[in-house]
Amino acid sequence: MERDSGRQGYEVSYDADGALTVVEAPDVFMSVAAAPKAPTERPQIPELRPADVTPADVQATALEGGCSAGADTMREAARKAGASDVLDQYAADYPVGPHDKPQSMCPAFGSLRVGLRMKRVATILSGSACCVYGLSFVSHFYGARRSVGYVPFNSETLVTGKLFEDIREAVHDMADPAKLDAIIVTNLCVPTASGVPLRLLPPQIDGVRVVGIDVPGFGIPTHAEAKDVLAGAMLKYAREEIKAGPVQRPASGKSDRPTVSLLGEMFPADPMMIGAMLAPMGLAAGPVVPCREWRELYAALDCGAVAAIHPFYTASIREFEAAGRAIVGSAPVGHDGTADWLANIGAAFGIAADQIAAAQNAFLPAIKSALAAAPIKGTVTLSGYEGSELLVARLLIESGAHVPYVGTACPKTPWSAADADWLRAKGVTVKYRASLEDDCAAMEGIRPDLAIGTTPVVQKAKELGIPALYFTNLISARPLMGPAGAGSLAEVINAAIGNKDRMADMRAFFEGVGHGDTAGVWEGSPNLQPRFRELNAKKLEKAARAAKAEQMI
Repeated sequence: MERDSGRQGYEVSYDADGALTVVEAPDVFMSVAAAPKAPTERPQIPELRPADVTPADVQATALEGGCSAGADTMREAARKAGASDVLDQYAADYPVGPHDKPQSMCPAFGSLRVGLRMKRVATILSGSACCVYGLSFVSHFYGARRSVGYVPFNSETLVTGKLFEDIREAVHDMADPAKLDAIIVTNLCVPTASGVPLRLLPPQIDGVRVVGIDVPGFGIPTHAEAKDVLAGAMLKYAREEIKAGPVQRPASGKSDRPTVSLLGEMFPADPMMIGAMLAPMGLAAGPVVPCREWRELYAALDCGAVAAIHPFYTASIREFEAAGRAIVGSAPVGHDGTADWLANIGAAFGIAADQIAAAQNAFLPAIKSALAAAPIKGTVTLSGYEGSELLVARLLIESGAHVPYVGTACPKTPWSAADADWLRAKGVTVKYRASLEDDCAAMEGIRPDLAIGTTPVVQKAKELGIPALYFTNLISARPLMGPAGAGSLAEVINAAIGNKDRMADMRAFFEGVGHGDTAGVWEGSPNLQPRFRELNAKKLEKAARAAKAEQMI
């Protein structure tokens, strides 16, 4: 790598207590000093799976069953293939229950989006062709504008270990330091269950970092948490680089004030608003994790505290805590949330009480005025999988809405406890790891003026004539923090509630269309088969009796 003489670097290192420190180093070459060059001759691959797992075991599970084999079968195969430590860590980081896990799209979509949003980072997927097709399609549907790498396999390459060789070959072919800072390699369900060992990939090739992760649908509950899998893996890699020696200066430079790193994807205006609220305390907003380029990871670790805006980033928080950083939960949302959050941030930095009060007094009156100027009247049920559901509910309640139910697909963590306690004190039922059935039951039982939720919840609500809004596209894609967020939801919420009579008219007009015998497109009357229905009902009753008899035995 050539010397970058146009920029100045800084050194980030650990002190005796394990905390990170920063020292300006104008003459330091901004590269990873301890990164070894890739060997010209690639080493032989060691044994890829434990001796008690035969190729027949792997092939039977991964190929004959595939993704349809079921989560339990795939999970057992992965453990036999040597992935127990990975699955145990995921189970600890992302606990499920009380049911198995919430309904979600393929979790790998979350980690894929994180990688595709980063500059100078390439992504390679290893999985079934149908999975890769679906993931690449939906990533481009959301505007990825970047190719997704794919290493195909068949029964022979999977069982013999040739798939790993192909992945390693692809990584070597792609590693171009002039174009890339890192390559993300992701194992989907079948390669994870088969024990394809991405940990044996070289950590870097000619200065291009290689990060391998397993993101199986049977190990990670939601695609939101898969974002944390990759973010945490990259933070760990960056932290090890910092320990090894000088690192590159982030493109945005180094702040002259202590920074607060922001954990969780959010509307672009929110970090700027958070920065404005921190300024009276002599603080600044740091990078948002997941980051948009590799060097931002160094700046994120070089902070005074971390704001867990989205509280489910367990792996990322583990890396920040390993770097000696304090974690502050909740967010500056609404009047009460902003007051408490600023106080907690000030306490984390040891800020004087008068400075904290100055920051609060600079923004709390404006927030209260914005809430009063944009009231929301009506009953709203809220559910989603972004991780900010509790924050949005707080904002709705302070805007005047009645919110009896909040469901989130994400797990309960210590960093959302303050939000949950505040909501419960307002009479709200908070459901972590909420299933689609939970969300629909709440919506059907409460019959709110507006239902905010995932696509199937919105669909069910509209079928019942209840106005509904999709959380991801219409709610989380708006500012939520500070005065800007205080009045941002009122217009869209009140407009949707105002459509209630219109929804009732539409439901009455289309009553009976598209249900039962009239489902589908018919030019004439549907051909009813009552005799077939009777026979099928008897078969089902017989099967149910047989199953009950077996249980008694």
